Amino acid sequence: MSKADAVPFETTLFVKDHCLCLATQRAARALARRFDEALKPAGLTSGQFSLLHALNREAPPSIGAVASLLAMDRTTLTANLKPLERRGLLTTAVDPADRRGRRLSLTDAGRAALAAAMPIWRATHAEIDARLQAFDGEAMRSALGALA
Repeated sequence: MSKADAVPFETTLFVKDHCLCLATQRAARALARRFDEALKPAGLTSGQFSLLHALNREAPPSIGAVASLLAMDRTTLTANLKPLERRGLLTTAVDPADRRGRRLSLTDAGRAALAAAMPIWRATHAEIDARLQAFDGEAMRSALGALA
């Protein structure tokens, strides 16, 4: 790459200050770290907490439905399910309507883990909402939802 093809440092600074993707990634990582630390006493990461909530339904969802909800590919979701299944927090069963598919269910232990994590999540979320008082939280969630 010649020096003439190089991207000037000023462009890098512009991207740092204006890129929605970078800003969202940085915020997501910071939030995930904060929730990971907070949820540690409940034995869950923020990702596991979200995954268990995605299974907290009246009817067992398919892997595809959960992957879609969490904006994950099926392979990544399957890898994230395994440790939770080994811990007995969820079960995977053959879909009775389509034997090629799988349905996911929370176990009693999974429901208990969610129940234990909820007060921690609520308190942590309240702290974050308080820091964002100057912003319209609902508008922010709506905008992030539109991006997803």
